[in-house]
Amino acid sequence: MCDTCGCNVTPGNAHLVQPGGRLSKTADGREAVSVLHGLLDANDHTAAHNREHFNRHGVLAVNLMSSPGAGKTSLLEATIEVLKDELSIAVIEGDLETENDAGRIRAHGVPAIQITTGSACHLDAHMVHDALHQLDLSALDIVFIENVGNLVCPASFDLGQHRNTILLSVPEGDDKPAKYPVMFRAADLVLLSKCDLLPVLDDFKPENARRYLQELASRAPIIELSAKNAAGMDSWLHWLFTELAQLEHRSGELAAVSEPA
Repeated sequence: MCDTCGCNVTPGNAHLVQPGGRLSKTADGREAVSVLHGLLDANDHTAAHNREHFNRHGVLAVNLMSSPGAGKTSLLEATIEVLKDELSIAVIEGDLETENDAGRIRAHGVPAIQITTGSACHLDAHMVHDALHQLDLSALDIVFIENVGNLVCPASFDLGQHRNTILLSVPEGDDKPAKYPVMFRAADLVLLSKCDLLPVLDDFKPENARRYLQELASRAPIIELSAKNAAGMDSWLHWLFTELAQLEHRSGELAAVSEPA
């Protein structure tokens, strides 16, 4: 996907293609193809390593993706306020520049690691791996990864997360699943955000968004919510607790298999 927009090389994987890096030399005549394939393979390897870290510590990793301004940070703030006395949460923030969103999260007493990607319009597994070294996973229950606002490139890069949650906000229009199928096919959950605006922006039809998603053969559940008035938040929190319970169950099974007889 990102061979088109030119953001294959990110601050996280640049060392692989710089002089002396593992991908700095490629077969003659196949440079672009070889480098792209190598970068994606390296990303997937690091993503698997990240997922191993999360699994070992029983930490649920949720990748939040959406267009800019869909309400990812507002959703995280509302979620933290409800859960901060019950669960230990950390956030990895991805933006091209600034620590604005990380600052908002830290104001709620939650650790937030800001990743500034420069010209790269997505996070990759290498960036997330570096951020994990700044977190004590043994003390956490959930790590939210707030990806760069973009409905294209982030869907193509595994970060080591357990689940992808895609936000579709009411002001964007209900046809985004049809226009950006790669992103919405990657969804494990779709949140229709800013639903408090439905009475005003009545040209957004939730049933249309659901139909477009179904036409992609997606089985992702859809939750209508508003971080502003808390409508639908209970369903979102229930989903999170269900995913946590399933992770704990899987971790228990793996521990039992690995124990010597």
